[in-house]
Amino acid sequence: MSHPVAVVTGASRGIGRQFCVDLASAGYDVVCAARSSAASPGALPGTIDDTARAVEARGRRALPVTLDVRDEDAIEALARRIESELGRCDVLVNNAAVAPPGPALDAATKRWRLAVDVNLNGPFYLVYHLRRLLEAAEGGGRVVNISSGAAETPGFGRVSYTTTKRGLEAMTQALAHDLRGKVAVNCIQLDLAVWTEGFDATLPDSFDTSGFEDPVIMSDALLYILKHDLEFTGRVLKTTEMRAQGAIRPVTSISR
Repeated sequence: MSHPVAVVTGASRGIGRQFCVDLASAGYDVVCAARSSAASPGALPGTIDDTARAVEARGRRALPVTLDVRDEDAIEALARRIESELGRCDVLVNNAAVAPPGPALDAATKRWRLAVDVNLNGPFYLVYHLRRLLEAAEGGGRVVNISSGAAETPGFGRVSYTTTKRGLEAMTQALAHDLRGKVAVNCIQLDLAVWTEGFDATLPDSFDTSGFEDPVIMSDALLYILKHDLEFTGRVLKTTEMRAQGAIRPVTSISR
């Protein structure tokens, strides 16, 4: 019997890498998708190949895939590859995101388009092209989108991020309605301070990140959602509320 398969975007580092490792520990084979690879590394540490090795160290199969979620043709090809090589897709985690810093009206409009393409279009393309495999999953498929407390914080200072994350939450609820009974679609709104390489790189050098938590709490939230049946759908779950309910471990320090 084949193992369940999870697809995680933004898998080269930070929260995405943590998702891959902990999904592997939970018994999933993992498609580790991101732009940074050993052949074409990004400016920040971490590649899909590093993540794949961490998945394999936990006894599960890893499929590292170089992917820009703005590229619909590449996503369509990925869906075909997953079906051919793994034969199934049970879970999709739309984690890849960008948060261009600074006032949006003072920047080139291409930065706005970047945020829309990565944070909104990418997740839609992935659900669109993986839908058939997700619907065929035993017990129904699961989609988990990753949002942010910035979706409810107009003063966050990154207009494109706030706008697209709020849009992602609305898309979660609308797709949950359309896919009800076949695929559960939920969203984690990260409203706690979690340290990642990507976010840290956008902060001023003087910014105090000592109170930031370890990305492992996001895996707690993800695995909590995946335990539920298909009727558990269309929800935007805040990490603070999930912690209050005992779904997320107590405050964790950054392990880096």
